[in-house]
Amino acid sequence: MATRDAEIIHDFRFFRVYKDGSVVLSNPTTDKRIPPSDDPNSGVRSKDIVISSEPAVSARVFVPRSANLTQKLPLLLYMHGGGFCMQSAFTPRYHNYVETLVAEANIIAVSVEYGLFPDRPIPACYEDSWAALKYVVSHVNGDGPEPWFNDHVDFGRVFIGGDSAGGNIAHNLAVRVGTDGLPEVKLVGVIMVHPFLGGTEDDQMWLCMCPENGGLDDPRMRPGKEHLARLGCERVLMFVAEKDHLFLVGKRYYEELKKSGWGGNVEIVENLGEGHCFHLRDLKYEKAVDLIRKYVSFLKQE
Repeated sequence: MATRDAEIIHDFRFFRVYKDGSVVLSNPTTDKRIPPSDDPNSGVRSKDIVISSEPAVSARVFVPRSANLTQKLPLLLYMHGGGFCMQSAFTPRYHNYVETLVAEANIIAVSVEYGLFPDRPIPACYEDSWAALKYVVSHVNGDGPEPWFNDHVDFGRVFIGGDSAGGNIAHNLAVRVGTDGLPEVKLVGVIMVHPFLGGTEDDQMWLCMCPENGGLDDPRMRPGKEHLARLGCERVLMFVAEKDHLFLVGKRYYEELKKSGWGGNVEIVENLGEGHCFHLRDLKYEKAVDLIRKYVSFLKQE
């Protein structure tokens, strides 16, 4: 009898694909989802909203408890990491991280629960996140279905952020904003923490997750000059980690963006001695605090 191992046709960092087409994740998300809250310790309230029922797209919205109707706040649309196939906006890791950003920066945040491979292959992650952005900005005239957006969002100060796979999604959303536009909305900046980009051994994994792909030069994975030049924002902040296998491709993105003809300003921060998304493991770790402080400074910069 053949062993199951003999049936493996692809063995990637995050999953295996078997001859019968089945996919088994190497490290499926086991973290318990936690509910939204009204947290007196952080000073942040949160609630979950439905973006779309078909396909299923939802998000967790965070707002400072101190927010009032006389003060409009910047908006951060956030996409979690997890290799396009793991994690959730509702796990403690991401709930606590985004809540911390909201508390420190005095912003509103929308953390997107987008579709994951293998149930929903790429480009579901991009389309779901775009749908979330479009839903939020549909409140620009103050008459949308979600009161927190009507009452508190300054649509002249919108940011998109994400880590790892979420950083890649953030980049692609900014390109789409630059291509398609967002009437009456200003995308000020994009923040990418240790973003997934093409040029590593994980390229084939991304191609497997995206059946309708453009090969190794697919611009969603490895953007060229013409795509970088389309970024629809004024500023970009990138973090790269020295011990991350994505370190060099992140630095390459930074250098190529500067040469692309894009008219904005880009800044890169190197997390020396650290690995991929180290900050999420302990938000009180000294270097995690530094990363968050820099992130918050970028959000507050006029």
